[in-house]
Formats: sequence, structure tokens, C-alpha cells
Amino acid sequence: QVQLVESGGGLVQPGGSLTLSCATDERTLGIYHLGWYRQAPGNQRELVATITNGVADYADSVKGRFTISLDDAKNTVFLQMTSLKPADTAVYYCNAHPITMPRGRTEFDRWGQGTQVTVSS
Repeated sequence: QVQLVESGGGLVQPGGSLTLSCATDERTLGIYHLGWYRQAPGNQRELVATITNGVADYADSVKGRFTISLDDAKNTVFLQMTSLKPADTAVYYCNAHPITMPRGRTEFDRWGQGTQVTVSS
């Protein structure tokens, strides 16, 4: 099972930018759906962005501000975040799900440990 390690979180002012990284210990292109989720205190974990075989998709709340990308050579998936808002404050988690498994089979999900993003002046 793939292992995921996030990094890059921190404190940023509103309107600022931050890039999160998720390093994997094996090749993922063509093997896993990759995604970023976030969870704010008192809220459920929500999908932020996904990428599968180079095709990206985004939650409406981050479209035009966030970009997900995969560097296959480095086995790393990135989340570039711009125009950050206080509402983006959350713990951000990296996720991998095998392409060969139905998305509803959550027992096959792999998660990183999470990285905190705080947007505040």
C-alpha cells in the first residue's frame, strides 16, 4: 500500500499563497486517483481537488485559486493555493485510491498524516 507524507502547511495572511506537497513511496500515475481533502474544526472532511491520469477536478470553493499537479518523476503531488481566505483554514490531507477499485470502497483509501493551513492576519 502506498505511503503518503504531506508537507508545506503553515500560517499565511489572507490573499497569500502556499504550496502543499505530498510525497509517495511508489509510482502513482495510472495506478491511483490522487486527491487533497481538508477538515476544519467542527466540520466534516471535504474534497478539495483530485487528479487522475493528468485530469484535475476541483471543489467549487477553490476553482480558479487552487491547482493540483503531479510530478511523476518525483512521486509527488502538489496543491498550489493562491488568494487564500480565512475559510481555507483547515488540516489538509493527501489521499490515494486505486484506480481499479470503485471509489465507494473506502477501505482501499490511503491517507497522509495531514498538514495544518491557517489563513489569518
